[in-house]
Amino acid sequence: MKKALLVGLLAAGTAFTALAANDAFSPYVDDKGDISFPKDFRTNMVHLGSWFVPEGGASGFHGVYTEKEAVEAFRKNGKFPDGATLVKELRAHNTGNYTTGSGVSHETGDLKQWFVMVKDGKGRFSDNGSWGDGWGWALFKTDDMNKNASADYKTDCLGCHVPAKANDWIYTEAYPILSE
Repeated sequence: MKKALLVGLLAAGTAFTALAANDAFSPYVDDKGDISFPKDFRTNMVHLGSWFVPEGGASGFHGVYTEKEAVEAFRKNGKFPDGATLVKELRAHNTGNYTTGSGVSHETGDLKQWFVMVKDGKGRFSDNGSWGDGWGWALFKTDDMNKNASADYKTDCLGCHVPAKANDWIYTEAYPILSE
């Protein structure tokens, strides 16, 4: 009986420690508000959906990912929770004729860049140019994934999101998983 109680207390303590470790704002944000690249996002996050841009500098597939918990929270209240991370990966594409049709596009292994956003409902980093309007904003290039290439979200990021301002700056129409 005492051994079972001790094992139970140890298990509870371990669970509490794990829960406390997960209470941090974001594992991708340091105390200055610098956003780091979520290296294992393809295996640790949920694929929300993809966009396809046929032409121009941003052409290719734009796959978007977030945490499973962020999807669950969004389904409950229609908003991304504080600390949620969105990763948008841009990949080049090729087009060809296949048995499924002609002019079929598919993504390639050629990576272009990544956009990362972290939800911040408390305005934690108002003195950091990568933060504002409820989000942390970052751009990572393939030549240096350790550095946010964006210094000012207002000039480097926000312009593309203006049409989605009323929707917390996020184009959710390409993410059917949020409403399933």
